[in-house]
Amino acid sequence: MNSEPITLDQLAVFLAIVETGSFSSAARKLSRAQSAVSYAVANLERLLELELFDRTGRKPTLTEAGRALVDEARAVDAHVDRLLARARQMREGVEPRLAIAVDVFFPMPILLEVLAAFRQQYPSVPVHLRTEALGAVAQLVDDGVVQFGISEPLAEFPAGIDRTPLIAIELVTVCAPTHPLAAAEGPLTMAELRTHTQLVLTDRSPLTAGQDMAVAGDDNWRLADLPAKLACLRAGFGWGNMPLHMVREELEAGELARLHVREWGSEPYALDMFVIHRAASPPGPAGRWLIDKLERP
Repeated sequence: MNSEPITLDQLAVFLAIVETGSFSSAARKLSRAQSAVSYAVANLERLLELELFDRTGRKPTLTEAGRALVDEARAVDAHVDRLLARARQMREGVEPRLAIAVDVFFPMPILLEVLAAFRQQYPSVPVHLRTEALGAVAQLVDDGVVQFGISEPLAEFPAGIDRTPLIAIELVTVCAPTHPLAAAEGPLTMAELRTHTQLVLTDRSPLTAGQDMAVAGDDNWRLADLPAKLACLRAGFGWGNMPLHMVREELEAGELARLHVREWGSEPYALDMFVIHRAASPPGPAGRWLIDKLERP
């Protein structure tokens, strides 16, 4: 094959002929002379050493080789369009990529709906998503691994981290209907809770290591994620606090029982979620768009 490079213009002319059905129609679409269109295709065929069009009829038709290469040419053309769109957005200050960390308590349906809309708004900006618990979100932000995070409140955020309230998540204390606590009459005391195993999330962050959050006592199971915690709750292995949006169906179906804890006051309990980022590097246009949609899903 000829070492002379194929040009994007030659591919564009080739695709214009395919889409319009003739050399003359392609010339009108591209605002060129028909001779220029014919010359571009002839050069492309010379470089490929393949005949792309059968010109024996009234209108050109794709040869077998031409049909085989159409999808490849379209893929190249689409990639170039994405490259140009991404370059334009970067000139406008849009982030080339977006890395975010989200607390596992945040409602996943809301997050996924907003991320789907983000793909439509910024199709050339890839999103790298991480879900974490407790202090791990703030740790990723502080280490610069992600541009911003959605975090539950911590006793102390790292220095240089700005935080803005986002939404409040409703938490409920639950256990299986077969668990001894489910048969209790009236609000439970913390002393009563401590006599039973509590199911809590494992803190995988050195930022909050050793800082137990809403842990009643020493009798607890440390679980890696909320689905594992929910499975243990449903199986009757203990009690724990869960986001209401995750257990609403189980509560309505009688598969979980709600517990009322005197010391924690009225419930559901509100857990405020914050958008956090390094003060020195706030989110750019794409990040701000995403945050704005999360505030108003």
